[in-house]
Amino acid sequence: QVQLVESGGGLVQPGGSLRLSCAAAGSIFRINAMGWYRQTPGKERELVAAIISGGSTNYADSVKGRFTISRDNAKNTVYLQMNSLKPDDTAAYYCNARVIRLGDGSRSSDYWGQGTQVAVSP
Repeated sequence: QVQLVESGGGLVQPGGSLRLSCAAAGSIFRINAMGWYRQTPGKERELVAAIISGGSTNYADSVKGRFTISRDNAKNTVYLQMNSLKPDDTAAYYCNARVIRLGDGSRSSDYWGQGTQVAVSP
């Protein structure tokens, strides 16, 4: 199995910063991509940012220029640096990893973290 453990959420004032971390552990052969999604009550989960194994990144328009995703391949860890936070960024943030497990050949599976809450409020 594969486990994703997130950390770094919390309460911050508008304009502040937070850094989220997500470490993947388990029977991992390769991680093809990692990303962060967020969800608020009554809304669908949406992509915030993603990074593939080659280093290419993708961001939601609403966070471009404010958030930065990065990855430490040696530690199977992805980070999300969030700057200039706004109240609209308040949500539960979920880490996602597309993983090829040991012994699975080339077949990949998606795994999710348990979520970490980010609240932006005066």
